[in-house]
Amino acid sequence: MAERETPRLPTATAAAEYLTDAWQRSILYLDVMRQRAAQYEAHAAEVAPNVLDYRAELVADGRKLARPVNYLLARIVPPEGVTIDQTKRPFVVVDPRAGHGPGIGGFKADSEIGVAMKAGHPAYFIGFLPDPVPGQTILDVAAAEATFLEAVIARHPEAEGRPCVIGNCQAGWAVMIVAALRPELFGPIIIAGTPLSYWAGVRGQYPMRYSGGLLGGSWLTALTGDLGAGIFDGADLVQNFENQNPANTLWTKQYNLWSKVDTESERYLEFEKWWNAHVLLNAEEMQWIVDELFVGNHLAAGEIRTADGTAIDLRSIRSPIVVFCSKGDNITPPQQALDWVLDVYDSEDEIRTWGQTIVYTVHEHVGHLGIFVSGGVARKEHDEFASNIDLIDMLPPGLYEAVLTPKGEAVDHPDLVTGEWVMRCEARTLADIRAMGGNDLADERKFEAAARLSEINLALYRTFAQPAVRAMTSPTLAEAARRLHPLRLSYEAFGSRNPWAAWIAAEAERVRAQRAPASEDNPLVAAQAMFSRAMVEGLDAWRQAAERASEEAFHAIYGAPALQAALGVEAGSRSRKAAKSKLHEALVERRTAELREAMPRGGIAEALVRGLIWVGMARNAADERGFAAIRRLRDAHPASRQMSLDDFKALVRAQYLMLVIDAEAALRAIPALMPPAIEDRRLAYETLRKVVEASGPAEGAAAERLARIAALFGLGQEAAARPAAS
Repeated sequence: MAERETPRLPTATAAAEYLTDAWQRSILYLDVMRQRAAQYEAHAAEVAPNVLDYRAELVADGRKLARPVNYLLARIVPPEGVTIDQTKRPFVVVDPRAGHGPGIGGFKADSEIGVAMKAGHPAYFIGFLPDPVPGQTILDVAAAEATFLEAVIARHPEAEGRPCVIGNCQAGWAVMIVAALRPELFGPIIIAGTPLSYWAGVRGQYPMRYSGGLLGGSWLTALTGDLGAGIFDGADLVQNFENQNPANTLWTKQYNLWSKVDTESERYLEFEKWWNAHVLLNAEEMQWIVDELFVGNHLAAGEIRTADGTAIDLRSIRSPIVVFCSKGDNITPPQQALDWVLDVYDSEDEIRTWGQTIVYTVHEHVGHLGIFVSGGVARKEHDEFASNIDLIDMLPPGLYEAVLTPKGEAVDHPDLVTGEWVMRCEARTLADIRAMGGNDLADERKFEAAARLSEINLALYRTFAQPAVRAMTSPTLAEAARRLHPLRLSYEAFGSRNPWAAWIAAEAERVRAQRAPASEDNPLVAAQAMFSRAMVEGLDAWRQAAERASEEAFHAIYGAPALQAALGVEAGSRSRKAAKSKLHEALVERRTAELREAMPRGGIAEALVRGLIWVGMARNAADERGFAAIRRLRDAHPASRQMSLDDFKALVRAQYLMLVIDAEAALRAIPALMPPAIEDRRLAYETLRKVVEASGPAEGAAAERLARIAALFGLGQEAAARPAAS
């Protein structure tokens, strides 16, 4: 490891220069804190506070529903210069209610809402008010979101396809619940940084999953809700996020502002407006989240039911699911974002039999918030998903990874690429997800033991302590406690009600007029940076030691055979899995028989799609250029536009499943689908070939399959050697 340079001793002049600079930066830092407090007070005073960078028009108010909730549906008004195509499917962005206020999905131009409108899609936003409606539940919120989607669909009868719904963080699992209950309302679903398999992770990383067990389960959530007089303070959730990275919370974020106060204040204030816009939840809502999801991990196993007994089964979702996660995310690591697929399905074939399409992409380093906040991520991943959402909707059932590569100058047919990246969906297997690491059966039993102990502790608390806690707590006392929360006090200390902060603004103006930054080669500036690095390393070492201790404690406690036996966790038992469905198996058998009978039925469209899919299966991937070629060919021929997107999607899926069931039988049936005229068959083949070669020349197995398709079309080998028609 390279040795760090030792700063040289400063001269008296350099010391005076640095001390002046440090004093001025301190005054300017305090002024940013004052502005932060003023921003907080103004934001909290708004009727519907949010951080959207766009003008929004209210479409539906959840408080007026039969089961009222504090959620709202708004239409995003396109800014000047942005053209919206009303035939494109709408995008609906749902923000997480995880302690922060709404709007993060569209708080700047390079955002999920921004890239959706850039691609020409109408955009909508589902947000929420700071205070919950008394008595509202998570399932009430799910019902409201379904009502909102019905409203969006009704406003766009001419759109090709159902809305694409983006769920950020905790909004992602809420969207998945709605999609499982009302699959007919959804187009593709994009879940960004969303935990769905709550126990998953790898040893030595992501210690947040152990916290429920180490705290004895969800009784503490119940206690917190009772102390809040039925209200759970979102500031507590934000504090939990802050505690995950003490180096950033206690030092880096503040030091970065102080050391770069001349240039960093605007960005800092922009983010802080959202980060500390704390909202409230009903205690019942938070208890449901912790019991059913975080500690119980019931969602992927299909163990959550609605009030009428309907099971929430993620396999019921009919729309493509796009999972966006990152290795740098310590809140929702890739295992928690993806291992639900392993919980629900035993094989890729089972994914196909359920007709589900799952696409995932794993970022290498961006953190949790960067997944839906970073402008760089928006300009790359979200931009590509928005531009190619119809390609994702057309993918045959299966598991895919979205791979993005720079377009460059050497790419074939760059005119078919929408942005600066080429999106390619490559087929994957469950083994690819397992290769990312995860729990073994022994680990699963430990989390199962923690979940069972949580149920016991919660029952004990409700029986022996809850009545007394509720009797001692009043709404007035609870509100006073919320106002004294450390995160809120950090604003109050510099707010307008603190007379000792009145001098800061005037002094900051005087400093700006006399600003004298220290030169970069000042030795004390180097010493300052060295001290900062030492602080970060010390705090990181503290965090890592605490994480190791918590992990070891969790495994020691819940891995004890005596405790597992006492809790009824059997040695050698398998981890929970979604239940099999005999009805589904019978339906698959009937559908298989129907597809076999349909193989020789149809016409040129069925033959083209079947041949195109079979050739593409040799490449084991779908490329945006191939889909762009299909779209251009469809737009160029009025007759082909008579088929709706839904009908074309059904056609693609049916032809793909025929090939999965019996590829040889499906191929042998192609000649029966062809028109008698040789020119019609030749034109059909040239169309197919143009689409295949849009993403590069057909080589190897793909070339061999293309030649066989030519023969099945009745054209012979010479057709395969002919250049594609222009």
